[in-house]
Amino acid sequence: QLQLVESGGGLVQPGGSLRLSCAASGFSLDVYAIGWFRQAPGKEREGVSCISSTGSTPYYADSVKGRFTISKDNTKNTVYLQMNSLKPEDTAVYYCAARRNPGGSFGAVRAMCLIPLTDYWGQGTQVTVSS
Repeated sequence: QLQLVESGGGLVQPGGSLRLSCAASGFSLDVYAIGWFRQAPGKEREGVSCISSTGSTPYYADSVKGRFTISKDNTKNTVYLQMNSLKPEDTAVYYCAARRNPGGSFGAVRAMCLIPLTDYWGQGTQVTVSS
């Protein structure tokens, strides 16, 4: 059974940090690009950050650039999203998603986040930023 499982969400104060994890089971992430998406109540799903299958090419939405870092550990079949300097507007359900072999170019990774282009989705983890 192919699964993506997110973890690491929770409640954090503004300015705080969280690290989200996305663990894959039933398939190898070696040939999959991974993206993190979020959806706040009443808003459309937004592509936050995506990374190529090799982990060498990341894309970040302008809203998180400089604060969030995506990384991919193919040996652990896991992708991480380090979120620093969190703001109340970062509050949302965060989902990870996988796309097989979309190409390693920045354009392909960016397209995965913006369109979005995905094959599998996780169930999501809640992130709440509030004092």
